[in-house]
Amino acid sequence: MEEHKSHIIDYLTQIKVWVALVIFTLITVATAEVDFAMLTVAVALTIASVKSILVLLYFMHLKFESRILNLFVIVVMLVFLAMIVFTFFDYIFRLSHGS
Repeated sequence: MEEHKSHIIDYLTQIKVWVALVIFTLITVATAEVDFAMLTVAVALTIASVKSILVLLYFMHLKFESRILNLFVIVVMLVFLAMIVFTFFDYIFRLSHGS
């Protein structure tokens, strides 16, 4: 049986990740005031994705897990991304056909 290794993240790294999350949150608030036209949702989702990756890697310790678990998370994120893209295709199709 494989023994479980301890992976303690030092406080400085946690503080850096927290500061990055705060900065990205401020960027999110600042971009809410800017009109990106059709790219507004894409910009918001990109910023949210970066924040979620930071949380997954450091606070949920995914950075220290096995490759198979990382692969599972990547597959789930790709399926989620596909669902978002398909939803936008449907939305754009309905807009272009006046329904």
